[in-house]
Order: sequence, then structure tokens, then C-alpha cells
Amino acid sequence: MAPARTRIAVAALVHDGLVLLGHRHPSRRWYPDCWDLVGGHVDGGESPHRAVVRECLEELGVHIIDPSPIPISVDDPHLEMDGFLVTRWEGEVVNAAPDEHDELRWCAAGDLAGLGLAHPEILPIILGALQGGDGDC
Repeated sequence: MAPARTRIAVAALVHDGLVLLGHRHPSRRWYPDCWDLVGGHVDGGESPHRAVVRECLEELGVHIIDPSPIPISVDDPHLEMDGFLVTRWEGEVVNAAPDEHDELRWCAAGDLAGLGLAHPEILPIILGALQGGDGDC
């Protein structure tokens, strides 16, 4: 029997041609010391949409508005990832979960190739989001 897959929901917050990434704290068990979209586990009985709203509030202190699903697939057989493009939110983005992310950074497309991403295979999705597309590259 195959091990259960962990379902996570992540958000690509985009503003003025920049995308927000979080640097995963070096003490994290999974994917430490690398850059990733913000988000987290989808709790039992919770929809990915609800999870990404909750995670953005917990991790960034913002209430996201109308997150739009974007297809994301990662090369980790233990993860199922639901992605959302977010262009509107209420509140100021802050690092409300410093134990999860030790840094937040707004990145332009040209900045992304040099970063150590948790899932490099989602780079085209992030670039698509920055170009105002649906992320389906």
C-alpha cells in the first residue's frame, strides 16, 4: 500500500510584478533552508481554498481575497499541492510565523533562478503568475 500523501495549499501573492516567497526556517523538518510559496497543510475536512486563506492569515497576517486556483505539481510523491494566485488582500504582509519562515522576500522574475527553491519544478508556475497568466505554462 502506498504511503498517504500530504495535501498542502500554497499561495503566490503577486503585487507590482513581484511574488512573495518565504525562506523556510533551517530547523524545519521538511524542506529546511530553502525558498517556497507560503502555505501549509490542508486539515481534515478543510478545503484547499479554506486552508490557503487560513495559512495566509496565520503566516502573513493578511486576509486574502478571491484566491484563484492554479495547477501545481511537485516531484515529491508524498505531497499533493494545491496552488492559488492571490492579487488582493487586506492588511500588511508581515512574518507572523518566524518559526516557519525566517525571512519573507518580494521577488522579481529575474531573482527566482538564483534562489534555492523547495520545489524548483514550480518555477514556470511562479513565472506565469508574475506575467499575469494563469500559471499554466
